[in-house]
Order: sequence, then C-alpha cells, then structure tokens
Amino acid sequence: MKVEEFSKYEKARVLGARALQIAMNAPLLIKIEKEDLEKVKFDALKIAEIEFESGILPIMVKRPFPKKKEGALRKIKAKKVGDAELEEKEVAEEEEIAREGEIMELANPDDENDVSGDEAGED
Repeated sequence: MKVEEFSKYEKARVLGARALQIAMNAPLLIKIEKEDLEKVKFDALKIAEIEFESGILPIMVKRPFPKKKEGALRKIKAKKVGDAELEEKEVAEEEEIAREGEIMELANPDDENDVSGDEAGED
C-alpha cells in the first residue's frame, strides 16, 4: 500500500507498533547514518516515521468488508416494486387460500357435520 492510502488512525497504529519494536532494540529496516540518528535524537517514533515514509515496513493493514444485510435489501426491493404488483401478489395468495379451503371442503364434506353432532351428543 502507498503511504497516501492509509487513514490517520492506521498510520498512528503502524507508527506506534514499529516505534515499540525499535525501542525494544529491533533491527532497523533502513540504513540511517549516525549523524541522522543524532539529528532525530535516537527517537524511536521519528525512526519509525522515516521507515514508514520510505515504504519498507512489512506491516499490513487489514480492512474487513462490511457485512451484507439481506433483510434490509429485501425491504428496499419491496419498496421499489410498484403498489399494483404487491396488490396482485396479495390477491393471488388470497385466491390460492380460498381454493385450498374449497378443496378441503370437497375432500371432507361430512367433517363439519360430525363435529357439530358430536358436540351436541356429549352434553
């Protein structure tokens, strides 16, 4: 990644982690003259910043992708569908339920009579 692609928070995190490594006597990844080290007063953060600016740090930033929310997408799609189409779907569902009820009545015409007769006989 290029230096310009990091946010200020990512840059701060990378510099802090590398400065800690340098403070714990990790080897420097870039050759810096003794005079230059004296200029920055052997400051681990300044050395980490020099390494970061040169682009040689082997530290990566992992950015997770946002999670997909299908429920919200379905709601948006439903809103985009015209009201007429939604009404047609509702009417079709109601007709299907009515047809199923008629089929049940044709298949078991005596069930309703038996239930009412059983209730009357038990009293």
